[in-house]
Amino acid sequence: MKKARLVMLALGLLATTSSFAATLRYGLEAEYPPFESKNAQGQLVGFDIELGKAICERMNEKCVWKENSFDSLIPALNAKKFDVINSAMNITEKRGKAIDFTNPIYRIPTQLIARKGQNLKPTAESLRGKNIGVLQGSIQEVYAKAHWEPKGVTITAYKDQNMVYSDMAMGRVDGTLVMAAAGQSGFLSKPAGKDYEFVGGALNDEKILGSGIGFGLRKGSDELKAKLNKAIKEVQDDGTVTRLAKKYFTGFDVSVN
Repeated sequence: MKKARLVMLALGLLATTSSFAATLRYGLEAEYPPFESKNAQGQLVGFDIELGKAICERMNEKCVWKENSFDSLIPALNAKKFDVINSAMNITEKRGKAIDFTNPIYRIPTQLIARKGQNLKPTAESLRGKNIGVLQGSIQEVYAKAHWEPKGVTITAYKDQNMVYSDMAMGRVDGTLVMAAAGQSGFLSKPAGKDYEFVGGALNDEKILGSGIGFGLRKGSDELKAKLNKAIKEVQDDGTVTRLAKKYFTGFDVSVN
């Protein structure tokens, strides 16, 4: 009887361990529609949420999300508060020094939004003397501070992209540099954005703006990275990424090839 109880206890511990190991903890910043935000019921919704669930299904794992501000996601990942960053984070050389990334999953262009009729362009010369809002910790902030700020453009960083939109509508900033799909969904498609538009085309600087969006992992997470990359290829090949893109984005080619 004693031996049987020990066997049952061991099996129970094994089951508990397996259950824990099969839960993937995603980290995200939940104020960036249509990628990730909360609905009226307080539930997480968006492209990255559905993508994350699809990845977990392919890996036969459960998934949960842990919220952090965008600029604290990398420190929180390295502090083991979660396992994977799933928050529309572009793969860049700078970030690659602190964390590892999966293969690129999708790509979204970066564009400038400004009021209609100002004839602004996404160049330092055109924006000199203007105030451009950016999300703190984003590649858009890095780009604007590298290319525009030294030439007389004021760059104001915000903890929340929605605060940028609010200040822009009230005239406190002259524009925002943002991932185009987020700008379209979060501002231009709403009443507050009716007098604004994208100005100029997509910006190009792969060193700063990255090679596409992937999941961030701690250095040395090779086994998890291999599993994620396998699942990523599956959701790309079976059309899941394309289907979700059509649901959440309008007029954007998200392919990484």
